[in-house]
Amino acid sequence: MKTKISMAALLSGLVLTAGAVSAENHRERPDFATLDANGDGALTVDELHARGAARFAQVDLNGDGSLSTEEMVAAAEARSAGRVARMIERHDENGDGLLQQDELPTRGRGRAERMFERADANDDGTISEEEFELIKERVRAHRGSGRRDRG
Repeated sequence: MKTKISMAALLSGLVLTAGAVSAENHRERPDFATLDANGDGALTVDELHARGAARFAQVDLNGDGSLSTEEMVAAAEARSAGRVARMIERHDENGDGLLQQDELPTRGRGRAERMFERADANDDGTISEEEFELIKERVRAHRGSGRRDRG
């Protein structure tokens, strides 16, 4: 439940920017013909580098050959706005242009329950402070065993 509320709050914030920023998908993967700049039916390393240079230039709004924090944030916001607009389009079942909690994707359904069951070591239907601390230690140990902490 907490995850759904957090996701709804995050989406609400992102939705506010969606109308102000173009929904163009800057991360869309180009097709072969787009990458084959000279149209010879083959891709070269130079053509792939040219695509990267074009994407860099697209983000380098002032054309100074460097990416500032502001330029990179603007590009990230534009991508986020596009993703949010597509998410709303996909999941807005009632067509009101908004996402209600029951319209949100439910990929994580059952995850909270599984996590709760693992934390409830004595199966009493509650998590004591001791059980809570134990699960925190397990998570720390698991992250320390090679998984990257996404903080």
